[in-house]
Amino acid sequence: MMKAHADWATPAFGLMPAAPMTGPFTRRPFLEAWWRHRGEGEPLLVEGDDALLPLWLDGGTVRFLGEPDLTDYHSPLGPAGASLAEAFAGGLRPGSRLVFDSLPAEAADPLEAGLAAAGLVVRREVHEVAAVLDLPGDHGSYLEGLSGKQRHEVRRKRRRFEEVLGPPVLARAPDRFGDFARMHRAAPGEKGEFLTDGLEAFFADLLAMPGSVLDVLLTTDGAPLAAAFGFEDGDAYYLYNSAFDPGAGTVSPGTVLVDLLIERAIGAGLRRFDFLKGDEPYKFRLGAAPRPLSRLEAVR
Repeated sequence: MMKAHADWATPAFGLMPAAPMTGPFTRRPFLEAWWRHRGEGEPLLVEGDDALLPLWLDGGTVRFLGEPDLTDYHSPLGPAGASLAEAFAGGLRPGSRLVFDSLPAEAADPLEAGLAAAGLVVRREVHEVAAVLDLPGDHGSYLEGLSGKQRHEVRRKRRRFEEVLGPPVLARAPDRFGDFARMHRAAPGEKGEFLTDGLEAFFADLLAMPGSVLDVLLTTDGAPLAAAFGFEDGDAYYLYNSAFDPGAGTVSPGTVLVDLLIERAIGAGLRRFDFLKGDEPYKFRLGAAPRPLSRLEAVR
């Protein structure tokens, strides 16, 4: 039986996502935080037997909760996503439009099947990629898996940092969120303009969630040069956002930070390092592989 409601406390949020390795983005704490800061009206939580579609009505368009610029993955929850999508789409008014973005294949396949079974013509396209790195058992093996040129670059930049500033220190320090925000705002161009007051409040809210982490790259005397905002669970680390001191570019704090994060993730026994959305070349130079994300569009 299908029902649509706005009750965040539904136990259906405890169902497993149809798409694995999607971090916090399909879970209640992230989506509820996003809704508090970015949502309008009421959420549209479509629930059935063994499935949940966390949706909202954006004007005349039905979407997954979480705008694509801030929500890297979407997925139905539970094993019965196809039948729930069919029941939901079958009850929509003529002219209703659905746009489901940021879907890994394991989420896009059942949703496409369910919408098609309801009689909708579905257009599917790859609109983004995430960049994911499967981690080996030790950092040396990770470096050996890179191209010779890239391996040399990572080692050279780590060595250069140490020669100028001493050994880098990676500190897990949620109390240094202010340093992250300051460095982010100091970045040139669009990156520096991204962290508005509203988004800074959203990030601060996310930082209070279980699994949210803030790692800061420090010199030996405690000066912050870079910071990474991410999420971590028992399987993976998800690099959500990062920033570095633009005045420290000669010691490559961004590369040193990411290499230290990968080294830490391997040491913690994690299986994956997820750079999340975006096809920036540095991610693939550092060993990541693309994970295509689909968008489904359909009209009742």
